[in-house]
Amino acid sequence: MIFAGIDIGSLTAKAVLLRHGKVIASHFEPVKATSLASADHVMGRVLAQAGLRIEEISLTCSTGYGRLEIPFADCNRSEVSCHGLGTFFSNKSVRTIIDIGGQDCKVVVIDSHGMVEDFVMNDKCAAGTGRSLEILARTLGVELADLGRFALRSRRPLPVSNKCSIFMELDVMQLLYQGKRRENIAHGITVSIARRIASLTGKVTLQKGICISGGVSKNAAVVRDIEQAIGVTFTPLAHDPQLMGALGAACFAEKEYRRRMEGGKS
Repeated sequence: MIFAGIDIGSLTAKAVLLRHGKVIASHFEPVKATSLASADHVMGRVLAQAGLRIEEISLTCSTGYGRLEIPFADCNRSEVSCHGLGTFFSNKSVRTIIDIGGQDCKVVVIDSHGMVEDFVMNDKCAAGTGRSLEILARTLGVELADLGRFALRSRRPLPVSNKCSIFMELDVMQLLYQGKRRENIAHGITVSIARRIASLTGKVTLQKGICISGGVSKNAAVVRDIEQAIGVTFTPLAHDPQLMGALGAACFAEKEYRRRMEGGKS
């Protein structure tokens, strides 16, 4: 049996194929003009990787902002649930997930089965998200992929607001006008984001076994500064942290298939 998970986020589309409890294909890419176009393309990529046809998929589960707009999905689950189960699949010791996506940040606490016990989400402001990092990198005049490397060169972060993405951008522009070093401004940005995330984590009771997921988890400076801000060392994951939502959706696809085969029993 082969199960598919599709995660259509605000900035990226992700897909994962599972067979016998192992990931056999995965892919992520920037979203297309519509959720359906994104899902069609990313699904096509993982099917090509695995040498499969869509008819060979036993069941597909969707998640993310576009989860309700994918006609070939057999079921759908919330982002929070999928991130919880996906990270648990990737590392059974995980109990708390800090996920920083394109447009929101969330902290999810899970139990010993990967099910959500508690969560908090900050989706009212883009500050600290992947989208805000894109804007700030552009304002700073560096590529997004280079922002973390710039920050890692600095030992003197400059003050950057963490209250609002607009205020952050204004602070960056002011520091550039003052002739400050871009490395120190970049470090100020990552420290600001870390403090914002630390504030969010204070709204739930963190459980040991804390990991970070989402695209921003690939910014080494942000990861370092969040670890320092909340006083932890993140638990590593066995799979790409940007795929956790799609991986969890694939796990839910398998659960749903088993449920249907058992005649609807939970």
